[in-house]
Amino acid sequence: MLAGHPRGLYIAFFANMGERFGFYTMMAILVLFLQAKYNLPENKAGLIYSVFYFLIYALALVGGLIADRTQKYRATILAGIVVMFCGYVIMAVPGMGLPVALLGLLCIALGNGLFKGNLQALVGQMYDDPSYAHLRDTAFSVFYMGINIGAVFAPNAARAVRTWYLGTHGLKYDADLPSLCNRFLDGDTSKTDALASLAVKATGAPVTDLRAFAQNYMEVFTTGYNYAFGIAACAMLVSLTVYVFFKHWLPDRKSQGKAGAGEVPAMPKEQERQRLVALGLVFVVVIFFWMAFHQNGLTMTYFARDYTVKAIGKLSYLAFDIRGLLLIASTIAGLVFLVRGPSPLRRGLGAVLALGCPALAFWLYSGYGERNPIEPEAFQQFNPYFVVFLTPVVIAIFGALRAKGKEPSTPRKIGIGMILAALGFVIMLASSTGLPSPAELAGQPSGVRVSEHWLISTYLVLTVAELFLSPMGLSFVSKVAPPRFQGLMQGGWLGATALGNQLLFVGSSLWMVFPVWAVWLVFVVCCLVSATFIFSILKRLEKATA
Repeated sequence: MLAGHPRGLYIAFFANMGERFGFYTMMAILVLFLQAKYNLPENKAGLIYSVFYFLIYALALVGGLIADRTQKYRATILAGIVVMFCGYVIMAVPGMGLPVALLGLLCIALGNGLFKGNLQALVGQMYDDPSYAHLRDTAFSVFYMGINIGAVFAPNAARAVRTWYLGTHGLKYDADLPSLCNRFLDGDTSKTDALASLAVKATGAPVTDLRAFAQNYMEVFTTGYNYAFGIAACAMLVSLTVYVFFKHWLPDRKSQGKAGAGEVPAMPKEQERQRLVALGLVFVVVIFFWMAFHQNGLTMTYFARDYTVKAIGKLSYLAFDIRGLLLIASTIAGLVFLVRGPSPLRRGLGAVLALGCPALAFWLYSGYGERNPIEPEAFQQFNPYFVVFLTPVVIAIFGALRAKGKEPSTPRKIGIGMILAALGFVIMLASSTGLPSPAELAGQPSGVRVSEHWLISTYLVLTVAELFLSPMGLSFVSKVAPPRFQGLMQGGWLGATALGNQLLFVGSSLWMVFPVWAVWLVFVVCCLVSATFIFSILKRLEKATA
């Protein structure tokens, strides 16, 4: 999978992995933090979340313009890392008001705009070399896997820091407590009995002063999230260190222009126009994919908190314990090495993993209780985990098809991804039939909760969809973008993603007024319409990549 690639790919891989770890640490908890800290309803927290997500990608257009105009891609990326670090530091300060938090989010969005698209452009530039061109799709799949290795651990880091800080104050986590505490502090005493019951569980002792408990719990709870943002700042320092010491392995268009110092290759205007139109059509599809997919940090998190069981059995909990999750992956990797290892050493390592990891997993399993609590943030580890786990599988499948001359074109892969995304939301729709709507719950805990396997299955299908669409889309942009617009077109891809993210509020707005199943139906329809559109223009897109 990694053979034959330029070494600059490894630097992009690790620099991006550190940055993404910090980013997804924050995104795993952002909407929950906004609601708990500032007592915002789902639709207002969702609006802030969607605007922030919009700016994360929209400002990539600014970063792309700066890098294209100056041809200083590496310097622009470095500036982005520093600005992002400052934003995370602001978010890590306890007791900040909402305007300060919004300032921190703006810094993170600006820094990401300078960083993300331009790093992707540098990866594409490495594969402009004809000797590497055939590895472009694989390179972006590997690069994308680096994003998600960081994201696997991010939700666990966020919730671990929050839960640790609660524990230092003699408190336990409960997903229903923040809403009940805020309602009580606002003078709503209709749920006093529910609050009193959960307060006893959280403290392990009788609670005589509910107001004092609610104030203390919310202060400690939100401060724990602040410290989790501090973890994100530390991750940015790691990314900065890797980048500063090894950025010379990345291409430098300013000093190594192919047509001369500071110049880029020329392309006929008509060909440029055709390529830009093809890219624009793909960007339209991307808008609706990300509007649906990024509900994982918004309405799907609400679903995990409000409608999914709060405690599970031992076997299921093995997948929620990050140690168990890694042991499962290591066991499967060991079996692959054992059967297909190219050397006795690899096969021996495979045997050790295949035998040792299940033993360790059983040891973990034996230490669990009959019912084990799970937290809503934990579900967000499954998407990046599946990305890391399935990327080699998808690459192998595409490689086998390529060897037979049957590999789907990049635009066709994107269309298949949209169909798979629709299927993922069909699973959510099925899981939500018969559930009370959020309006019916009116802020109180739901008495009807569904199995954790519904969300896990959805994340699995959406991940396969993502692997067909996102890294392939990055590859498509790097391949089709005219040379003088490489940074701008990567910014255009991210700008389309931004528009999709701006539409995330559609989900949180619908959440407040419609049955849960109807929310998922909207995303099923959006994905199917987008798939139909891309297949209708498939020949035009394939011509642009020829």
